[in-house]
Amino acid sequence: MTEATIEQLRIPESLEGDEAKDFLAAVEVSRQVRVHTWGNDKLAYTAEELFAQCHDPYEWNVVLVARSGDAIVGRVGIVMPLDDNTELAHVTLDVLPSASGMGLGRRLLEAAEVFVRGENRKIVMVETNHPAATLADAKSEPILASQGTGSLPLSSREARFAYSASYDLERVEQFSACALPLTPELVTELNDRAAATHSSSYVVHQWMDSCPAKWEKDFVRLEQDLVVGKDSEDHEPWDVAQLRETEELSALTGRRTLVSAAECLESGTLVGFTSISVLGSRDDVAFQDDTVVELAHKGKDVGLLIKVANMGQLMREFPDAESIFTWNAPENSYMLSVNAQLGYVNAGMTGQWRKDFNAL
Repeated sequence: MTEATIEQLRIPESLEGDEAKDFLAAVEVSRQVRVHTWGNDKLAYTAEELFAQCHDPYEWNVVLVARSGDAIVGRVGIVMPLDDNTELAHVTLDVLPSASGMGLGRRLLEAAEVFVRGENRKIVMVETNHPAATLADAKSEPILASQGTGSLPLSSREARFAYSASYDLERVEQFSACALPLTPELVTELNDRAAATHSSSYVVHQWMDSCPAKWEKDFVRLEQDLVVGKDSEDHEPWDVAQLRETEELSALTGRRTLVSAAECLESGTLVGFTSISVLGSRDDVAFQDDTVVELAHKGKDVGLLIKVANMGQLMREFPDAESIFTWNAPENSYMLSVNAQLGYVNAGMTGQWRKDFNAL
């Protein structure tokens, strides 16, 4: 293969015409990498989604590409927040399987690091993906995450790549998949199980895309607790205006969001919610997003109640959905047990790796 050159990709004004050719080629590289990793392209972003991300007013998105001759064989996406966490950069690295093993990934990562340091970013986060089959027989020394209880084996090619590039494993999440639709018998069984535990003390409210005004303050309170915790003082408060702005931005990308929230009948307030996202470009895949239940209401199967309800809403509104994916911390045993009851199976692990230039 011709020696690859690395350059910054110009983001086109639209996805039509010759000016979008390189952007589309870079998207295809990303898709092929995910097919190689997971066996399908269900976790691959479409060109429309990546194009929308590149025009997010709260993030600066930069793409570097590796070109061999006329072909783009690798890409690295750099996302730099412009509002909060302005010392941070998230880096996503993709190299075609046919071009792997020649040091191209290292060159792309080094180029990304040079770029973000030039923008005065101090911390770089990189994600690695590990299908369950690749971890089944791993017997090498584990790399322990600095947060939580997760680890990854040093024998993993992806883990070894990040480790040798002086990244620290910050946390590991279990990646799980659930086939849809759920059977009516399972839905009935789980609803009955939840009702037997909470004794009909809660009622579920559902919406899509926009939170009803009646519940907006409760919803914001629950979101705030989820993101920063009640005792946090170093984060901007989450408020209704930000909620509405987030909903508007999500609508512009075509993303649909389904929410099921639990109202405590005694207090008349929301005490938990769960959300599912469906991407605008395809409705066969869904993603389980946030789930939060107030501490005082845990242990009453509220999480199970709202997750079953939201899966039902998903199946009604998007009958073509074939799979739903989620990520959980390995130590979150309660949520993992709820997911197992719903039919989720372990599909692999993802590692979040961190390099702090201040510590070098």
